[in-house]
Amino acid sequence: MQAAVEAAVAFGTGGIVSQQEWSFSYEEPLHEVFPALLDAQRAWLAQIESLQALDRKTHELVRMVVMVLARNGRGIRRHAQLATEVGATWDEIAAAVVLTEPGFGILAAVEAIPFARDGHDRGRRALEGEELDEDLDEEG
Repeated sequence: MQAAVEAAVAFGTGGIVSQQEWSFSYEEPLHEVFPALLDAQRAWLAQIESLQALDRKTHELVRMVVMVLARNGRGIRRHAQLATEVGATWDEIAAAVVLTEPGFGILAAVEAIPFARDGHDRGRRALEGEELDEDLDEEG
């Protein structure tokens, strides 16, 4: 665990962080107010990313479903893109979204579909080598 924390800190702020290193819009203001918290959060996320019990496609589909349940459109888009980049088809992404309906109702799933489609399309374009616009944390 300590090695992961040190690696995340080395990857993370390391003292000076440029704007290009911000993965999410909340990171810069968090770094300005409490840089140690950002380092700890990056270490925690690095541990989650390193889980090997699931293959990467399943990992991203699960994380996308969690974003559907949280009604986080940007998160849905991000994880649908990442799932596509590691081999998920549109049918797999759509099925994962629809599987949320029995437990959480149709509205969250219906609201998620445009974000999931956009993420899938972005993932396909990334696989084709197309330069994508700004990071996925931005709305739109």
